[in-house]
Amino acid sequence: MNAVSFFHTSTTKPYSGILTTTRMRNLVIGLLFLTVLSPIFLYTDMLSASFTPYSSKQEDVNAFTLPSDTRHLNVLPQEESSTVIKEPIGIVYTDHTNPSSNTILTEKDLQLPDAREHKYARVLSATDEKGHSQTDNIIKQVIQTTNQEEEEEESQKDNGSDRESHQKTTQDQLEQQSAVNSGKDDEKDAPIAETNKQTDQTAMPDARVRQLRDQLIRARVYLSLPATKNNPHFTRELRMRVKEVQRVLVDATKDSDLPKNAYAKLNAMDQLLEKGKQMQDDCATMVKKLRAMLQSTEEQLRVHKKQTMFLTQLTAKTLPKGLHCLPLRLTTEYYNLNSTKQQFPNQEKLDDPSLHHIALFSDNVLAAAVVVNSTITNSKHPSKLVFHVVSDRLNYAAMRMWFLVNPPGRATIQVQNIEEFTWLNSSYSPVLKQLGSRSMIDYYFRAARASSDSNLKYRNPKYLSILNHLRFYLPEIFPKLNKVLFLDDDIVVQKDLTGLWSLDLKGNVNGAVETCGESFHRFDRYLNFSNPLISKNFDPRACGWAYGMNIFDLKEWKRQNITDVYHTWQKLNHDRQLWKLGTLPPGLITFWKRTHPLDRHWHVLGLGYNPNVNQREIERAAVIHYNGNMKPWLEIGIPKYRSNWSKYVDYDHAYLRECNINP
Repeated sequence: MNAVSFFHTSTTKPYSGILTTTRMRNLVIGLLFLTVLSPIFLYTDMLSASFTPYSSKQEDVNAFTLPSDTRHLNVLPQEESSTVIKEPIGIVYTDHTNPSSNTILTEKDLQLPDAREHKYARVLSATDEKGHSQTDNIIKQVIQTTNQEEEEEESQKDNGSDRESHQKTTQDQLEQQSAVNSGKDDEKDAPIAETNKQTDQTAMPDARVRQLRDQLIRARVYLSLPATKNNPHFTRELRMRVKEVQRVLVDATKDSDLPKNAYAKLNAMDQLLEKGKQMQDDCATMVKKLRAMLQSTEEQLRVHKKQTMFLTQLTAKTLPKGLHCLPLRLTTEYYNLNSTKQQFPNQEKLDDPSLHHIALFSDNVLAAAVVVNSTITNSKHPSKLVFHVVSDRLNYAAMRMWFLVNPPGRATIQVQNIEEFTWLNSSYSPVLKQLGSRSMIDYYFRAARASSDSNLKYRNPKYLSILNHLRFYLPEIFPKLNKVLFLDDDIVVQKDLTGLWSLDLKGNVNGAVETCGESFHRFDRYLNFSNPLISKNFDPRACGWAYGMNIFDLKEWKRQNITDVYHTWQKLNHDRQLWKLGTLPPGLITFWKRTHPLDRHWHVLGLGYNPNVNQREIERAAVIHYNGNMKPWLEIGIPKYRSNWSKYVDYDHAYLRECNINP
């Protein structure tokens, strides 16, 4: 081979190798572009679509729907088709977990929705100060998560695992977004689930119990509809679910009482009801059924309220067995005593006007004992106290025996029988004449008559007892005294009452705490202002005042001839057209413009009917009053107030143990 041919051959082979290498390099770059760069560009384009303005996001959210399982996060109502999210109008609750957001509870869950909507779905929306919805917050969380995942993806691409990391990131993103939407993954979305849990508790306490009960109502409606009856398989399944829910709710009044499987039962019933909703083609029939059930429930509620009122009034009029035993036991012991042991000491103090005299008219031995005991216990000067107890003929001996066995320490006590007041007769007292009249007996005992008052409140035996009206005859009972403190037997004294006798009543006869606050009554609640005698003489908006702890100036009483004023009005009310039975209405009339208002801390009322009396007011009060039917010595007494009364009762006393009187 010559030199020329050798040179030609050696220069051609390297050149062809260079061309082959260039082609392979271009091919590799093309493959890299298809396998690596194209997915990156596609993913970046999808990601940029999520960074749209608020208006476009709202359009995307309008088509956003949730799966049927909304066990943890009720964001949207369950519907067959997507609906537009509208800003709900509701009550704003502060979300403590996120100070910049508030939670709004709509009232849709309390109303009957349209036939296309789920009846018990609730719409919860979280809005910040700019008014964005909770759905936007969820989308923002997804976007932030996506940004984090994108950074991780780029870092992993540098290490050579581009394809696998991209697929894993996309899958994690979809799973996390699904978890945020459905609320299934508690561990991953614990903050969101906790926020929604707190929101549900704030907005609707015991919501799960309420939802289970609502499901029972819906199930009963479905069972009565023709479309359900034509499907025996669905009917059997629905009845089975109803029994399951009933067993779950048998003793549950709040969510904490529900068993562990309650949530599963709720979810199963919810899915079945969704299935039943799709079967119904006549929404009007369902509405009629629900309205009929609502009307029936309201009627049952009215009947139960009436029965409750009747039973409460009956209980208030009934004497418990222990309180019936006690006076019998004491009466027997009293008449077994020698006459010398039946007298009280210090009787010379009964007419001393310089002492502090207290009038107590009662036929309840235990109640009177609490009044005397609590007054003496909290008095700074018990030796100055003089108690004047007046009882009826049946309880006179028992009342005397109790205070003979349980003397009031250094205080003085007197027990009198109302039968000894010979001046108190029907010729002198109009109310005594009326109480014994045929019309009053018919009014009280013949409640079935059309002319009778249906309110059982006015058939309490106390209205027929002259003891209840004896408070209008204080000057006749205590002719030598100047001031008397009147106490009801359903009160408890908690502070020293000495300051009441030194009060300047400014020419008034009665010192009492006014009751014209928000929860108390004025004159128009006690008197009949449709009668011209009442409307011409009194102001319907005038403040009423409390009977039960009153300081009376007997000198002014006599000077202004108050007893005659009382008699005049009592005669005018012979047919009960001015007021019903009771002592407060005639008291308001008799002491009209003759009452001096006392500071409210002297006398707090309502412990016999109002379970929401302010605890601070009770603690500050000098006297607390169990006015109402729920007396502390009855089983229907309000439990949280009973200790204020029972701490002045010695339940270890022999007489109380024998009569089985327990706290």
